[in-house]
Amino acid sequence: MASTNKLSGIVNKINRLPDFARSRALTLFFGKVVPFTGTTGIRIESLDQARCVISLANKRRVQNHIGGVHAVASLVLAESATGFLVGLNVPDDKVPVIKTAKAEYTRRAKGDMTVEAHLTEEQRERMRSEEKGDVSVPVTIRDSEGKEPIEIEMVWAWTPKRG
Repeated sequence: MASTNKLSGIVNKINRLPDFARSRALTLFFGKVVPFTGTTGIRIESLDQARCVISLANKRRVQNHIGGVHAVASLVLAESATGFLVGLNVPDDKVPVIKTAKAEYTRRAKGDMTVEAHLTEEQRERMRSEEKGDVSVPVTIRDSEGKEPIEIEMVWAWTPKRG
């Protein structure tokens, strides 16, 4: 039973834009679909059904008291990247919801942050075919030095939409 996913269709169309326009168009689109993301300053670098890369510049409005990207802003990056992926793969008759968000801050982050999340084909197939379920979405956060200051676990669930 393969249901449609309107979000995925729109992202596929945006991904046909020229390289210079694609990231901005994805960022603007998701800022409208998920209003909170439009306020966070995140930038969607790339997005398809299997992989999402998002960045956040280390600007004053997202900084903590020591000049780095605030811990919660980093968590928003991970939640956004994994949520966008799940949203692209769950059929329109299902609703995706975050089930678990765990973060272990292992070192001080330096500079801008980039997050990359991905789904396997098996995970994507489960979302398309199972009535309800959950999946741990692999996600990595790197700072401007290419180091991973945070270990993240994001588990997303999907259930049938109600009436």
